[in-house]
Amino acid sequence: MAEHRTMQRAALLDAARSLLSEGGTEALTFPALAERTGLARSSVYEYFRSRAAVVEELCAVDFPVWAAEVEDAMRRADTPQAKIEAYVRQQLALVGDRRHRAVVAISAGELDAAAREKIRAAHGGLVSLVVDALRALGHQQPRLTAVLLQGVVDAAVRRLELGAAEDPGPITEATVAMALRGVRL
Repeated sequence: MAEHRTMQRAALLDAARSLLSEGGTEALTFPALAERTGLARSSVYEYFRSRAAVVEELCAVDFPVWAAEVEDAMRRADTPQAKIEAYVRQQLALVGDRRHRAVVAISAGELDAAAREKIRAAHGGLVSLVVDALRALGHQQPRLTAVLLQGVVDAAVRRLELGAAEDPGPITEATVAMALRGVRL
């Protein structure tokens, strides 16, 4: 029974990712989740009490995976600058991933305070990954610099998301160049 519930919950989250990446937050409805998973609408409420609860669960499940991919890319880099480059490149490489598209859709939507706080906390964890590399480069305020660096990455992400027909290569290269020149003392 517990295994069945776990599988159903995973199916609902997968359906939520698809709905969010295809149609944004407006597409994430309980009737749509029920249709995608073959469950009765009332059954969806047995797993999640609200859309915000679905969003919170997606954040809890997907952000750590995304952050682990960024952290793994950084771990393979030798120098602080290479770690910063990996931090930027890996995030931009994840833009096409369905989990990322869902997170972007979530971030753009109207969410309750608890869901927004989970997103903020997850982003804070992502920013924390680059603080040590910035400290190693001699930054006196590495946390502030990391937040600003993430702002550059976020701007590039928005550009990539909005310019689907645009070649992502030049955007990535420009972002990496800006990040590396911007973090040098």
